[in-house]
Amino acid sequence: MSLPDARGYFGRYGGAFVPETLMAALEELNRAYLAARDDEGFRREWEYQLRQYVGRPSLLYEAAALSRHLGVKVYLKREDLNHTGSHKINNTIGQILLARRMGKTRVVAETGAGQHGVAAATAAALFGLSCTVYMGEEDVARQSLNVFRMRLLGAQVVPVSSGSRTLKDAMNEAIRDWVTNVRDSYYLIGSVAGPHPYPMMVRDFQSVIGRETKEQILEREGRLPDQVIACVGGGSNAMGIFYPFLSDPEVRLTGVEAGGLGLAGGRHAATLCAGRPGVLHGSYSYILQDADGQITPAHSLSAGLDYPGVGPEHAYLKDSGRVEYVSVTDAEALSAFA
Repeated sequence: MSLPDARGYFGRYGGAFVPETLMAALEELNRAYLAARDDEGFRREWEYQLRQYVGRPSLLYEAAALSRHLGVKVYLKREDLNHTGSHKINNTIGQILLARRMGKTRVVAETGAGQHGVAAATAAALFGLSCTVYMGEEDVARQSLNVFRMRLLGAQVVPVSSGSRTLKDAMNEAIRDWVTNVRDSYYLIGSVAGPHPYPMMVRDFQSVIGRETKEQILEREGRLPDQVIACVGGGSNAMGIFYPFLSDPEVRLTGVEAGGLGLAGGRHAATLCAGRPGVLHGSYSYILQDADGQITPAHSLSAGLDYPGVGPEHAYLKDSGRVEYVSVTDAEALSAFA
């Protein structure tokens, strides 16, 4: 079965739980995206930009020393070698092309670690759109270099002082901005979260990672990998590499969430491992919440993983058992570098 369905659901997860004022904008976006996805000219331009501007395909690198240490052959998909330094540019190029196709003149984005903000600012500058990026004050302080890069690219960076002052709160403010300026503004979500059609769109743009990986490993090894492992915050990089392997049951898929200070104490960002289904930022998925259904703060040493929700397709894949989700604490992650 091809997912999501026409209403944006992956099984029981997904949907569009938003104010009535945004429904028309989301329906317009869905129509525009489906038309663009079927437009060979749109696909060609996106693929051209990925090759000529982003520098794809990214390298599949055999980590020889790590392989010897672990006793297994380890390959790293080097998304850090893309222009702007992460996988985020795959999605922002696609969505900026869509925004331009829709006649929008301004993009609004949220960012945690700053990588999506840098990628959004870069793509907006490339195609001549103005860009406003919301970023929690805590993330602004610990990611000052990326703040500098965004401003250098011409983006307006707005620090967010509400709530936990991290990614969740930045996303809240970005949505408020979009509601106010929906006529000329495009909301550029960086992950497979949010209301339909965003989880589908971001997955489709990021699945270039998995398609390349499959081709490269077959060329190198002559077979598919035994296991594919990816970190999971909102879940875009993981969904990007997992998606092309979902129909290959012999490939074990493992998502690793941020365990923070440990699941028992509640100071973590392991939404799938320790959360419960609920609604956050327009989508029904696993979220971190208390007994009254209030969102609880997420914690991780990683600025990009401290989000109290996760993309709805990950929730579906967890329940179906196709993907295994585990968590790693801050201390465990740091010990890997010791």
